[in-house]
Amino acid sequence: MRTVTDAPYIAVRGVHKVYTGHGRTTNALGGVVMEIVRGSFVSIVGPSGCGKSTLLQIMAGLVPATEGEVSLEGRRVVEPPPEIIYVFQQYTRSLYPWKTVAGNVAYGLENRGGLSREQIAARTREYIGLVKLDGFERHYPWQLSGGMQQRVAIARALACRPDVLLMDEPFSSVDALTRVGLQELVMRLWRELGLTVIFVTHDTDEAVYLSSRVIALSKPPAVVRVDLAIELPHPRDQITTRELPLYLNYRHQLLAQLFADEGLRSVAAVH
Repeated sequence: MRTVTDAPYIAVRGVHKVYTGHGRTTNALGGVVMEIVRGSFVSIVGPSGCGKSTLLQIMAGLVPATEGEVSLEGRRVVEPPPEIIYVFQQYTRSLYPWKTVAGNVAYGLENRGGLSREQIAARTREYIGLVKLDGFERHYPWQLSGGMQQRVAIARALACRPDVLLMDEPFSSVDALTRVGLQELVMRLWRELGLTVIFVTHDTDEAVYLSSRVIALSKPPAVVRVDLAIELPHPRDQITTRELPLYLNYRHQLLAQLFADEGLRSVAAVH
């Protein structure tokens, strides 16, 4: 059962990221500040190249901030904490082609230790079932569609029973109908498992539909430009929810800011 508390669970305090190399300095993040409560579904959008993925990697403890910090329940994140699992954009690169579906899902559990072989097998079956891949346990990634491969990646992440799921444009490489199915899957798992989800996407419609909150970053060096609470009712529906005046209003607010940052005409002017 999903619960949302008001106390900050994840805090991002003045995070800067500067890359140097080849005689150049790139300021990716310019002092990002945000607080995320436990149990929320937060999407991060922004212009291409604004540092969305970089911010997510810093939150995961995969990349150090140049300045500022990320904390989880008051503890500074300096390396990947066990409570956080990161789902990469390129699922084809994150799955091991020589391992079956069951082998890929079990891999993270085997590396973490602390579970018997029987416990690993039982949990592997449980999470393969959660993502609706029963019957495909012995298949290899190359035998699956892109959407099914991404389900394997999600099952592997969730089998470790994280509190926080970080997802970096996880549906960008699949077709429109598969994307819809994966959106419904992630929203269902978020609600059933009580996860905190931080979801990077370039798709404002996807962000509004999935989220309890959407954060829009500016062009680099990126800062938070918009922080929008999404109060659409649950359960949500791919057709009726997207037709609600409130949904369209949220979409308009986000696009207006993103268009302004890019120097484009207003949303009203292009319709």
